[in-house]
Amino acid sequence: MHDGTFAPTVTPRFSQKREAIIAAATEILNQRGVGGMTLALVAERVGLITTSVTYYFKKKDELAAACFDSGVERLLILVRAARREADVAERVRRLLELYLQLLAQVATGAAPAIPDFSDIRALPPESQGPAGAAYMRLFRGVRELFDAPDALPLNRAQATARTLILIEQLHWAPAWLSRYDVHDYPRACQRMCDVLINGLAVPGDEWRPAPLDLGEGAPPKSGRDAFLHAATCLINQRGYRGASVALISAQLNVTKGSFYHHHNAKDDVVSACFDRSFAVVRRAQLAARGLEGDEWLKLSSAAAALVAFQLSNAGPLLRTSALAALPEPIRVETIAQSARLSDRFASMISDGVAEGSLRPVDPFIAAQMLGATLNAAADLPALLHGVDAGAVIQLYARPFFTGLTAS
Repeated sequence: MHDGTFAPTVTPRFSQKREAIIAAATEILNQRGVGGMTLALVAERVGLITTSVTYYFKKKDELAAACFDSGVERLLILVRAARREADVAERVRRLLELYLQLLAQVATGAAPAIPDFSDIRALPPESQGPAGAAYMRLFRGVRELFDAPDALPLNRAQATARTLILIEQLHWAPAWLSRYDVHDYPRACQRMCDVLINGLAVPGDEWRPAPLDLGEGAPPKSGRDAFLHAATCLINQRGYRGASVALISAQLNVTKGSFYHHHNAKDDVVSACFDRSFAVVRRAQLAARGLEGDEWLKLSSAAAALVAFQLSNAGPLLRTSALAALPEPIRVETIAQSARLSDRFASMISDGVAEGSLRPVDPFIAAQMLGATLNAAADLPALLHGVDAGAVIQLYARPFFTGLTAS
């Protein structure tokens, strides 16, 4: 029986225009998030009227989901090509080479942008499910790279933890590669591969981070800290759009009026959540710098403590993906704060290289990669069900320092 739904004829011209709409929408998604992307903005970008865009995508969320699905399929092509390599190290290297080649094409306008997949959380449930399933196809594809003939006998938890480290580098690289000329992307790729394959630690050094107290006790139950903790959890789970003032207030069993007693607007909340997260990272860095020992001990201790905080009752830290939702003036200052913390990690790495306690790596790139790894630890509970928190720290933090191909 015909249901009355009009199905447009798929012609080469239709497919070409549809891809142009997805490309334009992806650019806007990356700049403004799902909440800031509208059909009218997309239509203006491709030189159409809004009703013409609805011929291809009836709703904004349908278009956003198509952007994520297109991005997954494009990256899966790279993953499949990388899997043709014989060993894990070469697979990792090939994936990064192909990906940075793609980013160079994006930077020069020769290829459309890849979407920021973290904003899948901002989709409504009916769209989030299929988009999330598409992304998990990508995650599983990357995890299969560790199943090479020469690979270490990794169990599922070990492979999942290393997959998260690797895939997070793909997601975060566009944020810091903007500081490089595209002609330098191949060199940046070599340095990324060196960190991921060989780690930061000098071969033979033991993984024995010192404990640092970052306040991993019970989450705050009232006041401003409680609002920020609840908001951080909800924004990480649902994205900026999905974490409404009503939901944050309901989680704390308070009125919206109480919310506005602490904060003037939702943007102020996101900014304050970043300030809270940055303060935790800063505490870890400064506490580690106060330890007696070399930079290997200090850097590994800071990293282990931050992963532990992410898994604790007081965690998580706010995902950096929330930056896209902030207004421009607030976003600029927040990015500047994040850069200062990354630069402190780079300084610690540089000191470690100079004293010989860390391998000679590019401090800036290694610091960006470390920051991405630590930020992504907020996703570990959803990926490693039933694994003890202490074991998760070992599974996740250690491979970044010793190399993804090391035992």
